[in-house]
Amino acid sequence: MRASDADRDRVADQLREALAEGRLTADEHAERLDAIYQAKTYAELAPIVQDLPATGGWRSPNVPTAPASPTVRDDLPAPQTSTPNVVAIFSGAERGGRWLVEPQTNVVAVFGGVELDLRQAVLSQREVTINVVAIMGGVTVVLPPGVRVKNSMVAIFGGCSVPPEDTIDPDAPVVRLTGLTMFGGVDVKRRGADGGFGSGEPGRGDFKDRQRHIHREFRDKRREVHREFRERQRELRRRQRRAL
Repeated sequence: MRASDADRDRVADQLREALAEGRLTADEHAERLDAIYQAKTYAELAPIVQDLPATGGWRSPNVPTAPASPTVRDDLPAPQTSTPNVVAIFSGAERGGRWLVEPQTNVVAVFGGVELDLRQAVLSQREVTINVVAIMGGVTVVLPPGVRVKNSMVAIFGGCSVPPEDTIDPDAPVVRLTGLTMFGGVDVKRRGADGGFGSGEPGRGDFKDRQRHIHREFRDKRREVHREFRERQRELRRRQRRAL
């Protein structure tokens, strides 16, 4: 999430308090202060004061249900690290919660479905790549608001659905989509950090319901692709007959 000027000022207040208490030297204070005003996100701010007590101008806040201006938090657990490969072959797979998104995540969906939920994820760098191979399969990517999407997918009798951009900030985090979908589809959605699934979709805590939902989406997409393929075949045969 993007940090505001007020967030940076609160962290700077904590550094000044630590300097006055003798916890930091003048050189350390100057170095960290420079890092604060270069930070763009909360993930960049939090490590600067990770080894300091929550005193002075900044304290670890409680999480409100709908914050008008979120503040930096140091009470969140470290993101879970896992393999950068997500594979679903004749099955379903998902990844969500607070996980570390590597510079490149590889997704393979063959006659299966995959869901990647990045709403609570931590990006390892400002721009990350999700490389997808979807053959007769479906992939759903859930993003929080304020994340830009660059679509470089190649679709053969398939498709990639990307929502309109909701930010014009050139420094906003970027998720780049690459890879191939053949008789399959990639669907990118935006939801709030605490937003649930829409009507007719399963709850977040029920993995089996979510897996069934992924399979239903996959079957619907496969039927749609098959219909489109048959229509194109019929149109091609009609053109061939007219040419003869």
